[in-house]
Amino acid sequence: MFSSHGPSVRELAVQGLSSIERGYDLLAPKFDHTPFRTPDRMLDAVEETLAQQEGTFGAGLDVCCGTGAAIGMLRRLCRERVTGVDLSAGMLAEAERTQAPLDGTPAVDFVRSDARALPAALGNSYDLAVSFGAFGHFLPSERPALFSGVHAALREGGVFAFPIGAPIPPTSPVWWAVTGFDAVMRVRNAVWRPPFVMYYRTFPLSGVRTDLRAAGFTVETVPLEQFGRQPGGAPRWRLVLARRS
Repeated sequence: MFSSHGPSVRELAVQGLSSIERGYDLLAPKFDHTPFRTPDRMLDAVEETLAQQEGTFGAGLDVCCGTGAAIGMLRRLCRERVTGVDLSAGMLAEAERTQAPLDGTPAVDFVRSDARALPAALGNSYDLAVSFGAFGHFLPSERPALFSGVHAALREGGVFAFPIGAPIPPTSPVWWAVTGFDAVMRVRNAVWRPPFVMYYRTFPLSGVRTDLRAAGFTVETVPLEQFGRQPGGAPRWRLVLARRS
């Protein structure tokens, strides 16, 4: 599951018993050697789909940017500037370390902030916002604040884009794995402080669409055909395009 450069079981245990911020500070130097980093295949599929659907953008924002896996994608899609936001200072330090200047691409800056309370200074200045692999850290009750902050950061017509997977059927071993993981995390958070919020089954498309619309977005989805379709014909992955209208 992990490479020889990744964290040990003990390091993961310490991280899991920490707060989200402290846990990711500890994990940051080895994060890119874990399966938790967004795969390049997903980043490439989203970049290709956005380019086909929307073309290029002015300024780009990566919400919960982590170690900056998606920053390169944003630098290719955007003309003006790119900003990464994350709560963990350790993750931001890794992101800054890996972003070398590239001719013909926008400048990159990083902001340390809780995504549920994005700084007002970001407001109304971005044309594209993306987020990858972070939504399990937000309880359903926290989605309105998250989505409202992203909405405020976008210019009129700006797009908030992120991938979302098809529901996993209970007949799949993966369903049992993620359900078991969520159950363990709920027990952990009930008996241990500080909490470490990380759940896999709290971000269904139906509820997400409702909360995005309540925040002022119009919402559409497009298939990420690079990941194929299920036996019934539904796409395995979709790209949500939430537009500030």
